[in-house]
Order: sequence, then structure tokens, then C-alpha cells
Amino acid sequence: MFDALPPPRRRAARGLTDEDRALWRAFVARGVVPLRARGAPEDPPAPPAADPAGGGMATAPAAPSGGAARPAPSAPRPPPALPLNAPPPGLDARRWRDLRRGNTRPERTLDLHGLRAAEAHAAVRAFLHAAQAEGLRCVAIVTGRGAGPEGGVLRRELPHWLEAPELRGLLLGAAHPHAARGGAVHLLLRRRRPGRGAAPAGARRR
Repeated sequence: MFDALPPPRRRAARGLTDEDRALWRAFVARGVVPLRARGAPEDPPAPPAADPAGGGMATAPAAPSGGAARPAPSAPRPPPALPLNAPPPGLDARRWRDLRRGNTRPERTLDLHGLRAAEAHAAVRAFLHAAQAEGLRCVAIVTGRGAGPEGGVLRRELPHWLEAPELRGLLLGAAHPHAARGGAVHLLLRRRRPGRGAAPAGARRR
């Protein structure tokens, strides 16, 4: 019979040298990402980048609203204008013809040249109230013709001012006389009765 062989002797593990450890660390650390521990919070999001043009923080675009887009507001309607060169109700044909042809001589004239719109509006109001208080029957307001087919600002605005309730009740009619050709308006005023205010617009003159 054969004698049993003695068990092989296990070599003692040789420790790593400092050089081996350095090589191992360099190999393992290359491209290795450490695992996140369970339950660890996620990293906070990176802050938004600064806007290079404005110098401030970049803002996110506004989220579209669920409703439909609102329509653009419509432009306000202009106030009504006093019709010029149109026979007004309550005025006899002869008096209107004389006013329209320039045969009725104005007793006083207001010249608006050089005034701004707000200044001219205030001047027209004061002028007409004073003229009616003095018992004048025909006055003239000079606006100038201005440039363009519709004329200057004062010429365009005057009919709107005259149609306002404050002034409309003072007037019987308004026309461009043939000599002025649109640069002036002749106004026929209502007669103010003693102790009473101006007659309402459209009332027949007696």
C-alpha cells in the first residue's frame, strides 16, 4: 500500500506593496461612479443660467392659459359731430340761405389760430356762452383750413365740440360761408329768453 501523501502546504498570502495599491486605486477609480445609497435624497436641480443679454436670471416662458385668447379692445367711438352745411330743423329757409351764403354778417369772431386743441376747446365754450348771454345772433369761429383733405386738428374737432350738450342747445345752425371755403364756421345762435336758460336742441324758434 502506498503511504498517504501529506497535504499541500498553503502559501501564505503575500501582502500588497505600496506600488500595487497605487496601481489598483488608479485602475478602479477610472470611470467608476459610486452607487447612491438607498433613501438618499436626489441632487437638487441646477440653477437656471444667467441671461447674457439682460444680465439677470433666465425666466421660463409663461404657460399658456386654458381659456381662449381675449380679443383686442376696440377703439372708442368718436363723439357725434354737429352737421355743418345741412339745414337744421326749426329754421326757416330764408334765414338758412342767408347764413349759408354768407349774407348774415357775424357780430363777433373768435380766431383759434395758434391755440392747442384743449385751449381752443375752452375758448369756444367761453365764447359761445358769452355771445348768447349778450344776445348776439350770428358769430364766426375761425379754425383755419389746415393740411390734408380733412383739414387741421381744430377744423376736425370743432363740429364735435359744437355737438356736445353744453353747446348744442345754444345753436340754431352752422355753415361754412362761401367766402371762407371751410376755414371759418358761421354760427346762428338761439335767442336767450329773460330768466330762462338756453332752448333745447331741435326746438323751433319762435
